[in-house]
Amino acid sequence: MSTSGTPVARSSPAPPAPSAPPAPSRGLAWLLLVAGLVGLVASAALLIERIVLAGDPSYVPSCSFNPVLSCGSVMTSEQAALLGFPNPVIGVAAFPVVVATGAGLLAGARYARWYWLGLLAGVTLAAVFVGWLVFQSLYRIGALCPYCMVVWAAVLPLSWYVARHCLESGVLGERMAESGFIRTLRAYSFVVPALVVILVAGLALARFWDYWVTLL
Repeated sequence: MSTSGTPVARSSPAPPAPSAPPAPSRGLAWLLLVAGLVGLVASAALLIERIVLAGDPSYVPSCSFNPVLSCGSVMTSEQAALLGFPNPVIGVAAFPVVVATGAGLLAGARYARWYWLGLLAGVTLAAVFVGWLVFQSLYRIGALCPYCMVVWAAVLPLSWYVARHCLESGVLGERMAESGFIRTLRAYSFVVPALVVILVAGLALARFWDYWVTLL
């Protein structure tokens, strides 16, 4: 109260800023950086090959080795431009975000919950897209693109380990982070990526078995 008897209005303290989730392990930071770079290089190489092929239909892409491992067959398919432009454009635009995230974490950055949720949504959509591309390559196009498979190999661990971090760190809720499921996931988290790799390799082996046996 002032000396004149007039009450002095006091401003209420500002609410505390929400704290960022715990930083992930350096292993995840390195995974984001390295897998992001690998995916970016493969996407850029695939896009360059697609541009050259568009200008010269007789051009044989450097990643076309035989009737099964044939980037050219995949590039010219309808599935190779799902959104109306070459699919590698998505990788060239998205993987730099993954690279920057990994580099920032290694430099000591902490990202807010909304950022992790956005990254999780992005890598989850990428994993779904890769699953669709695997099916299309095996059972509709009938050929495999080596550069595409490099991108698949980058997306798979990214999506899985980003999801694991979001579960463990409380990004998806504290109750989820404290559940017994998370303790089990932490102990056996390598199993799911390994099983997916084995599944895709097995499907590719079975789908093109008649060709593989000719190489023996």
